[in-house]
Amino acid sequence: MKQSDCIVIIPTYNEKENIEKIIRAVFALEKAFHILVIDDGSPDGTADIVKRLMQTDFLGELFLIERSGKQGLGTAYIAGFKWALEHKYDYIFEMDADFSHDPNDLPRLYSACADEGYDLSIGSRYISGVNVINWPMSRVLMSYFASMYVRLITGLKIQDTTAGFKCYKRRVLSTIQLDKIRFKGYAFQIEMKYTTYKCGFKIKEVPVVFVNRVEGVSKMNGSIFSEAFFGVMRLRLDGWFKKYPKINEE
Repeated sequence: MKQSDCIVIIPTYNEKENIEKIIRAVFALEKAFHILVIDDGSPDGTADIVKRLMQTDFLGELFLIERSGKQGLGTAYIAGFKWALEHKYDYIFEMDADFSHDPNDLPRLYSACADEGYDLSIGSRYISGVNVINWPMSRVLMSYFASMYVRLITGLKIQDTTAGFKCYKRRVLSTIQLDKIRFKGYAFQIEMKYTTYKCGFKIKEVPVVFVNRVEGVSKMNGSIFSEAFFGVMRLRLDGWFKKYPKINEE
């Protein structure tokens, strides 16, 4: 069993084609990471694959939270964040199961926080141009202009405001009042960045290449984008009137 100060949180729903591959890819890295899979009752047996790997190959390095039914991306990550804080990890990562996020970029996100002193590092598709592979042009444009919209409304100085590939220092998640994060879908990623920014933490975007999934089915839908569109306006109103917590040095 390898010890690690890092935990990679991977939410899953029907990812049987990808989950073992992504787990093995993370554990094959030279830098040691632990993994927490949060499965929302996948009927395809995703959780069973994780359980097998926990017992055979990755005892004490791979962990699983099983939830009943689809409860939303945001609630999955909040559950994972709380678990990571309870288990004293210093660096907490968000990552997709479908290889749209390259496991080889995890050490770069880690280095931005551990070596360069940033509190949140973001795997950014747009900090050095548009680095997206195998997305239809309509999806690229929607994502790119969504980030522009978020910057315009909120004032965030982040190019990829909707990115879901991130590394948090422990003190960020212990400062943010996780139970007060309201959004569950696409807007969750925006709200977490905005709250991190409003609390005064240092943020860095690390350029990555995003590759659309090859196996499995995308979970994106119109309601997710709708939540984000109207949620951004609400975040901006909060920014005017809400008192954000002071940095917790835990």
